[in-house]
Amino acid sequence: MEATDSREMVIADAGPLIHLDELGCLDLLRDFSRVLVPDAVWREVERHRPTALIGLALERVQVEAADPRVATLSLTFTLHRGEREALTLLSCYPDALFLTDDTAAKLAAQAISTRVHGTLGLVVRALRRGQRSRDEVIGLLRAIPERTTLHIRPTLLREVISQVEAVGR
Repeated sequence: MEATDSREMVIADAGPLIHLDELGCLDLLRDFSRVLVPDAVWREVERHRPTALIGLALERVQVEAADPRVATLSLTFTLHRGEREALTLLSCYPDALFLTDDTAAKLAAQAISTRVHGTLGLVVRALRRGQRSRDEVIGLLRAIPERTTLHIRPTLLREVISQVEAVGR
């Protein structure tokens, strides 16, 4: 009998790959059993942040046919090709975690009952999983506005930083 890996599999959109690379913490993805990257997402990352594709065991996946639910959601939420491919791939791996920072893609994923994390969630998760210390996570969160292209409401970021600062007090 083949041994199974208890770690989660993820399907990545471009945003988290790019933003984690900008923060210098792509290694946070090593905690997952597999990181699947749809071809359209791969090409987008390759165009905007090619260094994000180096050094990790990312699996580039061709997505051939569109899931009819995704086609409908695409019209409702105005999804880009990479997001459509990622959501279609999720229909093949319904237990996978979807990584995206795009609000429309998050809403579409929630509409099909898919679990979603963004860059912010992955950084905070690093504290819970023991991948980074509390101070390191706070430093990464504070660096987001200066070091990344991630668009996040300053009030949300301050709230998350405050919650992480409260850990261990």
